[in-house]
Amino acid sequence: MSVNAELEKVLETHPCYNEKAHLKYARMHVPVAPKCNIQCNYCNRKFDCSNESRPGVTSEVLTPEQAVSKIGYVREKVPNLKVLGIAGPGDPLANEETFETLALVREKHPDLTLCVSTNGLALPENAKRLYDLGVRFITVTINAADARVGAEIYGSVLWKGKRYTGEEGASILLENQLEGIRLCAEMGMLVKANIVMVPGINADHIPDLVRKVRSLGAYIVNILPLIPVEGTKFQDMKGPTAEERKRLMDECSVDARMMRHCKQCRADAIGLLGEDRSGEFAGCGLGKRDGCGPAEDVPNMVAFDTGRKYTIAVASDGGKTVDSGFGNAQRFLVYAVDGADVRLLRQVNVGSLGTEMKGSSHRDHVESIVTLLDDCDIIAVKEIGDMPRHAIESRGKRVLITSAGVRDTVAAAR
Repeated sequence: MSVNAELEKVLETHPCYNEKAHLKYARMHVPVAPKCNIQCNYCNRKFDCSNESRPGVTSEVLTPEQAVSKIGYVREKVPNLKVLGIAGPGDPLANEETFETLALVREKHPDLTLCVSTNGLALPENAKRLYDLGVRFITVTINAADARVGAEIYGSVLWKGKRYTGEEGASILLENQLEGIRLCAEMGMLVKANIVMVPGINADHIPDLVRKVRSLGAYIVNILPLIPVEGTKFQDMKGPTAEERKRLMDECSVDARMMRHCKQCRADAIGLLGEDRSGEFAGCGLGKRDGCGPAEDVPNMVAFDTGRKYTIAVASDGGKTVDSGFGNAQRFLVYAVDGADVRLLRQVNVGSLGTEMKGSSHRDHVESIVTLLDDCDIIAVKEIGDMPRHAIESRGKRVLITSAGVRDTVAAAR
């Protein structure tokens, strides 16, 4: 596709779309989108993880306001920051916070290039909205051009309030992905198609898929190797070798421009590609000292030995006791307990998710909180209703109702 003069200029500083730029210019992903509308068989989202570098992983989830605050702080330390992206840890278009963040960034940091990475399910209905917010770069992860192949890659698709599986779900997803790519390209946005290469499932199918997305206007294609992730359906599968992937990219380069320098970034990545500095900025923008470091009202608690191993989330707005019910909590403190090692992993701020306690709004609110606490074994609250309790327990987690001190609750949990 042809690129207008304005985008040609921006391309010079975009590290993902321009290989020459990735050693000079930095990007920043803000993790404001925890909810997802599909389940991929290779994806396991983690919201407290600092030792993995892959999509779906972040050390924190931010509100739009926190994200903009953090961007300002990071720009002081990373002057070559040019691109601001939203890539999860869920799907950005399944989260209204994505659009709120884009609007705020456009207002506060109008010189930053805006990018969004999506699975494409909700792209057709949001393409114009993204364009109007200033987004000119969109990445769509699309792994199959045939619903039969897609059914082996996607576990479920949540569409218009109903969950679909198998070929039916894959067909709905594919139809929206292809239409979304076409619409974005037609508007003048540069589309990058991400394709996860899964040997034995879609590898032989990828050349056809590349030709399809290119015919719809995709600017560049990125063929990614499967990362077998613990806790997923594909955890025991083998990813492609570097040579297998290169051979496929060489074959597909006849039909489309290939991205060969991708690092499969985290949802909170900061810095140059391949030199992620997100760990330096964990907590920035959350109102902590200097924008970083531990909050003063949260006990770290490292002086007792439970002899057990678990992760517990405590609803505590004040930081001293379990003082909030599940639905009205503004904050959860998440601790990892492993015998004598008791560590504060993170604070999960949920007040911005909304607390309208009726109908679908209430269900969405509950689902959002449960998803944010998905890695926790125990959730301690002052009180809880039947619906959220069922949502938690159906995921194999335990609810602990107490108003005791935070330290005593964490130490006594089983």
